[in-house]
Amino acid sequence: MIREEETKAERILQLAGERGVLRPRDLKEIGISPRYLSVLRDQGLLEQPARGLYMLTNADVSEHVSFAQAAKLVPHGVICLVSALVFHELTTQLPFQVWMAIDQSARLPKKSSVPIRIVRFSGPALASGIEQHDVDGVAVRIYGPAKTVADCFKYRNKIGLDVAIEALRDCWNRRLCSMDDLWNYARVCRVGAVMRPYLESLV
Repeated sequence: MIREEETKAERILQLAGERGVLRPRDLKEIGISPRYLSVLRDQGLLEQPARGLYMLTNADVSEHVSFAQAAKLVPHGVICLVSALVFHELTTQLPFQVWMAIDQSARLPKKSSVPIRIVRFSGPALASGIEQHDVDGVAVRIYGPAKTVADCFKYRNKIGLDVAIEALRDCWNRRLCSMDDLWNYARVCRVGAVMRPYLESLV
């Protein structure tokens, strides 16, 4: 019986190493009771950065680990706006919240110790331009550079027009996208008229 318990603990720790962040449902999928997460946390083998999230203690994580945690808490969400700019290194901003886009009709996530700022997107503006990146073993959905720039112009009243312009110039100078990409997402986000003078100044 003791060996069985040890085997389950080993499997959980292995899974935590593979996936980066665990939720109780991950254990249910492999037929192990989620109570082992609390046991391993109390033993100091796992840490709990937020309610319902568990990671290896002293895990070697990246600077974007909060994106991985947010993706686990809001699996239907997409990292957007200032957080996406940070990921693509298109801003000097350092937001304390993780910006995530969710559908207009989606339920808000429960409050957690991972600070998440929700923005409502819909239709093509929600579904277009999504990239998937591996962040500390977690598949995280993040808007690509060109889509993020267009989003920033659309939400310029929330994040500042200067942030959007800086992101556009950096994105273009670093050749992270084409002019066609920028025009396409400007149309998707319905900010073509707003972005036009800034796009024309680039060429």
